[in-house]
Amino acid sequence: MQRTKLVYLNGEFLPADQATVSVLDRGFIFGDGVYEVIPCYGGYLFRLREHLERLDANLVAIRIAPPLSHEKWQHVLQELVASNGGGDQSVYLQITRGVAPRDHAFPARTKPTVLAMSNPLQPLPSELLAKGISAITLDDFRWQQCNIKAIALLPNILARQQALDVGAGEAIFVRDGAVTEGAASNVFLVKNREITTPPKGPYLLPGITRDLVLELAAENQIRNHESTIRLDDLEQGDEIWLTSSTKEIVPVTQLNGKPVGAGRPGPLWARMLTVFQDYKQRFRSGGYEAS
Repeated sequence: MQRTKLVYLNGEFLPADQATVSVLDRGFIFGDGVYEVIPCYGGYLFRLREHLERLDANLVAIRIAPPLSHEKWQHVLQELVASNGGGDQSVYLQITRGVAPRDHAFPARTKPTVLAMSNPLQPLPSELLAKGISAITLDDFRWQQCNIKAIALLPNILARQQALDVGAGEAIFVRDGAVTEGAASNVFLVKNREITTPPKGPYLLPGITRDLVLELAAENQIRNHESTIRLDDLEQGDEIWLTSSTKEIVPVTQLNGKPVGAGRPGPLWARMLTVFQDYKQRFRSGGYEAS
C-alpha cells in the first residue's frame, strides 16, 4: 500500500493534497520569503545546525522573525521524515511573510506561512559521476543579494533552462569577469592539485556543502583556499566541481563546449568524493551527532 505523503504547514501535519495556501500569501504574490533544503541520510538530518543558522540569517535579512526555535525545527523535521518513510530524503523548508492584501509595504502583524515537505533523495547515477557533466558560463544578471536564499528564483531558473537548451547540465554565473556560482550550486576550481572556491559575499549563496568540502579538504591535507576565480582561470583549470546539498560534489568535464582538463572526472575530485562519502557513511551509521 502506498504511503500518504505528509507535509507540515503552519503547525499541522497534513496530506500533501490537502495542504493549501491563500492566493494572497506574499510568497505567491511577491516571492516574499526564503527557503532551505536539508539532506537526510538514514533518517538523520545532515548538518542541521548549519542549515538552520543560515535559515535564521536569511530571515533576519528580509526582516521576518524566525517562527520556530532550532529545537522545535528538529522535532518537526524528524517527525516529518519519519512519517514519510525515513531513510534518505531531501527536506524542503519555506517561510513567507504570510497572508495580506497586496501591497509592496510590509504588512503589520502578519503571521508567517511555514511549510516543510520531504521527498526521497536518490543518489546521482553512476554513469553521470563517471562521465561528469557539461556547463556553460553566463553573465550574472541577478540582483545584488544572492547570499539570501530567496524563493524568487526566476533568474536562476532562466539560466538553468538556457543551459539545458544547449545540452548542458548547469549554468555558471560570471560577474565583471569573476565566477560567482552556479544556477543551483557552488563552484570549485582545481589547479595544480589545489582547490579554490570564490569567497563568501553578496554575489553567492554560502553553501553548506561548499563549507563542508573546505572543512574536509583541510582535515585531509588537501590544499584549499577561498579566492576570486576569473573566467580565464576557470577555462584553464585542471578540474571543475559543482556542489549542492542534494547533488553533493559533481565533476564538470566540459565547459562552453570544450573539455575541462583531460575531459573526464579528475583524480582530486575522486579523492574528495571518497572523503565525502566516508564522512556521510559515518554520519548515517551514527558516528556523528545529528544536530
